[in-house]
Amino acid sequence: MDVIPAHLDHLVLATPELAGTVAEFARRTGVTPAPGGAHVGFGTRNHLVSLGGSSYLEIIGPDPEQAGSEGPRPFDVDQLSSARTVTWAIGPPDLDAAVAKARARGYDPGPVRPMSRRRPDGTLLEWRLTDGDTAHPSGLVPFLIDWGASAHPTSTGLPVTPLLRLSATAPDPDEIRPLLSAVGAELVVTEGPVGLSFTVDTPHGPVTFG
Repeated sequence: MDVIPAHLDHLVLATPELAGTVAEFARRTGVTPAPGGAHVGFGTRNHLVSLGGSSYLEIIGPDPEQAGSEGPRPFDVDQLSSARTVTWAIGPPDLDAAVAKARARGYDPGPVRPMSRRRPDGTLLEWRLTDGDTAHPSGLVPFLIDWGASAHPTSTGLPVTPLLRLSATAPDPDEIRPLLSAVGAELVVTEGPVGLSFTVDTPHGPVTFG
């Protein structure tokens, strides 16, 4: 039986060409992602689809309206040759306690930092997240996020493609499983090349993205 991870906040589908990937998602699923907003200073913007409940898919890529960014764009979108599921996020009930517990278990989720963006309607969204452990950059271990008192991206009535499955492959699954346990995450991991894939239910039937 497939397991949808507890406290799943969102999946990240990164792309070097945002408009094309959004159009391809719409073609394959019959559902058009909604504009999310720009990450000012980071050179990216996103489109969103609800995965059911308070979980969503973020499709993120370069923002052509931003001339440059203050550093490398998030998720190395400029280095990608095609769209790829690069990582995922969970929203524990207490972010700081979850970070402390993970560190006590031998895994450092990385520093916690604030971020924000504005939705197309002007609403400011603010959140805190962990940067992730640079010693384990595969993206298979989720980063942690806390929206605090801010509105959540799913609060605006996003188009919906319910999540049916999230899974991962890794050359050594036994190396990844303790790290997942350290942050309180559930994920099916089998042997294979490093990768994340998810399947959503759509008007065209189940569709899988890798």
